[in-house]
Amino acid sequence: MNITISGKNLEVSDGLRKAVTDKLGKLERYFKPDTNVHVTMSVEKERQKIEVTIPVKGNIIRSEQVSNDMYVSIDLVEEVIERQLRKYKNKLVDKKQSAENFQKAYIENEYLEDEDIRIVRTKRFDIEPMYPEDACVQMELLGHNFFVFCNAETNEVNVVYKRKGNTYGLMEPEA
Repeated sequence: MNITISGKNLEVSDGLRKAVTDKLGKLERYFKPDTNVHVTMSVEKERQKIEVTIPVKGNIIRSEQVSNDMYVSIDLVEEVIERQLRKYKNKLVDKKQSAENFQKAYIENEYLEDEDIRIVRTKRFDIEPMYPEDACVQMELLGHNFFVFCNAETNEVNVVYKRKGNTYGLMEPEA
């Protein structure tokens, strides 16, 4: 695996670099040697955050963990990615998605899925055309993190969502 480590508001010390390569090195049994792993570590006040992104054909495996100690965050992020890989391995293969980024032993091994994805509730609602700004206001009034609406400008279904720092995002379908 090719691990690229970068820091935001943080000088990546040799100790942190070694901790990341040691911990994420455990994931080598899942991936082929040419797999790229992107690691970004950052510090904001007492928040020690690590983000790990592993692009594989057709999917992105990603985890972000925050704690008061960067070494704890590193441990957490490795555990989460390993759990994701065990959980979704069967889905990757069953859906006939490309397994070329993964080790043969990982693909052939059977893992018990911790949790199945279960949809337990379905909501139906009328979609009224509105502008994205109005959709943000409606989302805030409902107290939700996202809101699905019909964009009055494009007449397409869009999603607005709340981002960190009291900002908003807009998701639009590609043509």
